Formats: sequence, C-alpha cells, structure tokens
Amino acid sequence: MSKYNCIVVLGATASGKTHLACELAFALNGEIISADSRQVYKQLNIGTGKDLNEYEINGKHIPFHLIDVIDPHTHFYLHDFIEGLRKAFEKISSLNKIPIICGGTGLYIDALRKDFSFTQIKENSDLRASLEHLTREDLLERLQKYPQHLWQHVDLNSKKRIIRGIEIAEHLQKSKQDLKQTGNLYKPYYIGITGDVLLRKKRISERLEKRLEEGLIVEVENLIQQGISHERLQFFGLEYKFVSKYILGEITKLEMISLLQTAIFQFAKRQATWFRKMEKEGVQISWVDSEVDITSLVERLKQLVKSSNF
Repeated sequence: MSKYNCIVVLGATASGKTHLACELAFALNGEIISADSRQVYKQLNIGTGKDLNEYEINGKHIPFHLIDVIDPHTHFYLHDFIEGLRKAFEKISSLNKIPIICGGTGLYIDALRKDFSFTQIKENSDLRASLEHLTREDLLERLQKYPQHLWQHVDLNSKKRIIRGIEIAEHLQKSKQDLKQTGNLYKPYYIGITGDVLLRKKRISERLEKRLEEGLIVEVENLIQQGISHERLQFFGLEYKFVSKYILGEITKLEMISLLQTAIFQFAKRQATWFRKMEKEGVQISWVDSEVDITSLVERLKQLVKSSNF
C-alpha cells in the first residue's frame, strides 16, 4: 500500500508556493489543487495573487482546480472546499496523476487530515438570532446541556464557536443525517517553504508595489461597479479591505499602503504559527528554503515516487 497519495506545498504568503508547486507538477505529472480561500472567487485576481502565468512551465499548461470557481457575491464555506477538494482529488487520481495541493489557508490544509463532517450542517438563522443576545456564560450553560460528545471539541473561549456548537448539537439531536466523513481519503507528503523573515518582508513589500502598479485599485473599483459592497470587500480582507477604505476616503493612499503592508506581515506571521501548530499535532513537514534548488528537490521527489511510496 502506498504511503502517500498527494503532495502538499505550504508556506506563508509571498514564499513562492505556486512556482514550486507548478515545477513539481511539471516534473511529476501532477495537477494543482488550490488551497487558498480567496482564489476561489472570480474577478479577485490581482489582490489574491492568482498569477495564472505561473501555471505555464516550459510551454506546458499545468491544470489547476478550485481557482475562479465562484462568483464574488456568493459565500464559499469550508464544506464547499472539502467537496471541491474531494472531486478534484478523485479526478486527478483517476488520470494516474499526482494531486498537488498548494496554499496557505491553514483550515483548508487541515481538511486533508481532520474530520470536518460537521461543516455539512447548515446555519440555522432563527436559532442564531435567539442566541446572539446571550452572554458567553449563558451560552456555555446551554451548550453543556447536550451530550458531551456533541460539544467536546468546541472552543469554549469563543462566543461565535459556542453558538456554532449549539447549532450543531441541536441539529444532531433532531436529525439522523448521515454525515460524510472528511479527511480520510488523503495521505499527504508535506513540503513547507521557509526562509529569512527580513527577506520575506522585502518580497511582500515588492509584491504589493507590483500589484498596485498592475491595477489593484482599478480592480476594486470595478468590483464596486458590479455591485460588490464595501462590506463584502472588507470581508475578503487584506488588499480588498484597505483599498475599500481608501476609496471610501477613510484613509489616504499612503496610509493604505502602510496599513496594508503591516497587515500582510501579520498575516504571514499567523500562517507560520498555524504551520507550527500542525507540527505540534504530529504532522511531518519537509521544510525547504525559499531559495531552494528546485532541480535537486524535484529529483528527490522523483525518487520518492519511483520507490512506490506513491
């Protein structure tokens, strides 16, 4: 039995994940599955850094999945990603190709190893409305009236998570819905991109400048013209949040650039923290430097594939 059936390329923003993943896909006969929570949206191109030109290697197009799959007016939830991941994984595997999952959204990457079957349970707006006014202590008291196995994994420090926990427990008590188990299809080989923090900050700054030159502000203005609200733009975060504030006149252009740059630095730090948490939970990540010799890395993985570990 194979030890692995897919490769995960993870790393903080601006680490070079897409380039490495595409080089691996070219060399190993693979296809890319994006694990980026914003690249699923159509028309969010510059701000999310889709860089679709990266998917052309030596004149060959590298097929990709879960990029440009949904309208920006529509919400895309974790259970949508899990379903899309499964379908793409099965399609790629059926072609005798290697699925290469690439991204930095920690929750999406965790879907390869954790059971998120509860995400299939839809939101109950009436129940939520009845709970919103309650204190955290009142919510805890209500949650703990359900059998412990229905709420033992809930983050009890978060009011939002407690409400979701009540929602799930209430649903499971009333329904015999057969939830599909998630995270049991995959046997990932993890490659993480690391590097000097100062170099990463330099890359983030250069990339932001490039995105502004490529028309990031115009992209956001076009989204507004198509009916995307400022509230929705700020939900998308980072580039869309701060450009929205600039367009609204809440901040100057210089303030926008400074605040956005700081926010991206902080985001990269949170990503790194998530990956360290994964390692503490037992995930083995093969770390490579962002300046790694891709040729030697590809050769190493070719040997892994030939040794029947895939």
